[in-house]
Amino acid sequence: MQKRWNILPVRETNIDSLQESLKINRTLCNILTQRGIDDYEKAKHYFRPQLTDLHDPWLMKDMDKAVNRIVLAFEQQEKILVFGDYDVDGTTSVASLYQFIHQLYSETDFYIPHRYREGYGISKMGIDFAKENGFTLIISLDCGIKSFELIRYAKTLGIDFIVCDHHLPDKELPPAVAILNAKQIDCLYPFKELCGCGVGFKLMMALSDKLGLPNSAYLEYLDLVATAIAADIVPITGENRVLVFYGLQKVNANPSPGIKALMQLAGVQKQMNISNLVFVIAPRINAAGRMDDARKAVQLFIEKDDKKALAFAEMLHSDNLDRREADSCITDEAMALIAADPNAFNRKTTVVFQEHWHKGVVGIVASRLIEAYYRPTIVLTSSGDMVAGSARSVAGFNLYEAIHACREHLLGYGGHFAAAGMTLLPENVQAFSDAFEKEVSRLITDDQLIPEIIIDAAISFTEITQSFFSILTQMEPFGPENMRPVFIARKVKDTGFSKIVKEQHIRFVLKQNNITLTGIGFNMADKFHFLSSQQPMDIVFTIDENEWNGEKNLQLKMIDLRLATDACNA
Repeated sequence: MQKRWNILPVRETNIDSLQESLKINRTLCNILTQRGIDDYEKAKHYFRPQLTDLHDPWLMKDMDKAVNRIVLAFEQQEKILVFGDYDVDGTTSVASLYQFIHQLYSETDFYIPHRYREGYGISKMGIDFAKENGFTLIISLDCGIKSFELIRYAKTLGIDFIVCDHHLPDKELPPAVAILNAKQIDCLYPFKELCGCGVGFKLMMALSDKLGLPNSAYLEYLDLVATAIAADIVPITGENRVLVFYGLQKVNANPSPGIKALMQLAGVQKQMNISNLVFVIAPRINAAGRMDDARKAVQLFIEKDDKKALAFAEMLHSDNLDRREADSCITDEAMALIAADPNAFNRKTTVVFQEHWHKGVVGIVASRLIEAYYRPTIVLTSSGDMVAGSARSVAGFNLYEAIHACREHLLGYGGHFAAAGMTLLPENVQAFSDAFEKEVSRLITDDQLIPEIIIDAAISFTEITQSFFSILTQMEPFGPENMRPVFIARKVKDTGFSKIVKEQHIRFVLKQNNITLTGIGFNMADKFHFLSSQQPMDIVFTIDENEWNGEKNLQLKMIDLRLATDACNA
């Protein structure tokens, strides 16, 4: 698939002074200034994050109310229920706050709604469970900010709510005794991009301060917080960067039995980084809710015994194998449907529907189809008497607004710019599909239907040294708003030693200015003809380190290539 290359402009402002103060490569200084790191003090906080950089939790609106209500529950011997969503952010939030409170106060339990019986967020079933079992305080994590009616219902039953959430609030807030959410208009908390587990972490910080507990009381859960931040795709800037930086240290040095068990089953041999949390740990946690019951994810994280933790981890590992099989089968079936449709490639959307597809993986399948066809995609399946589905967008296109415009065909819908879900009647599937195609075709641009590669900087092979890579690795942890830098090198030639490996990949051996570097290009065998032509190429890549037989060498991790051009943007 042809891709657009977008090379970010060089920001000359402040580069000279930053290079003078840091004494590092100019290309790296350019990338830092692009990311807002334009003076020595900002660079110090960026390269050397400190736990003392974390903000005072009392700055968050309603933190005093939340802490006082929890302390009152302790004093009045009330039962406390810690409630969270079934995804990674929700289960890690519940596991950390539940353990923290339970160590102080035994009349505490937790609740995770079942994805298919109760749906996302606060559920009536969960509130009724609390009432039947004598709970008078519910602390919700990663959900609740939009649950106005359900929290009002709980209030009629004599149950108070503390809402810890990070999703965008509506104008009308639920009638909770305290709402911890930095995105509230009148909340002065400096950092707005905490995930749900991060908000729970700030509550633990405040409780520790109030009760005179050591910092270790809440720092113990940094590995869970880092996992939530990585999985929830929040910006890796500000407090999130600090929390992930130290959370990864805990993952690698002293992980909780649950994280350690997941790493063991995944066969992790090397140092864990944020990509491992996203692609190794998070899918196994999410699989519990997708395929079965996410409660066992919390049970895994609160288990202190290594053997018992491994047993829970094996359940999640098994769920993930089932999820992968379902994902693969449904993706193949969906692609066969598209290939059999003579009009499929004239459309600007993909909408596919089969009654038997597993509801838990349709969102993943939608993402897979975008990788193949790159257009707004909806995957639908039966859910009782209704049809339910998940939608995913391409970069820059507002999927939610397009679905909103087709709402007359839907029973319900929700989501945001890049992802959404919906329910509808079976007889309305075709009408909805046609309306969605019409609306997207009206709004989407041709450029938005071509994948874009954001390139941070041009670089020459002479700059790619071990010292350069050493500083590059100190820019970790990478993630949204601090992605791993992507480079372009121009007029590179093949040495004649490049070759196709395992019929799909290319092992590159390339030369520029008498400097030779090796690289790996996964699933790029179809581009080998560029090398065979012996013409100069422009290549796009990240820089990695390859370890073989105990030796470490720098290598290029190839993303794309084309015949050389002098154009800055193509």
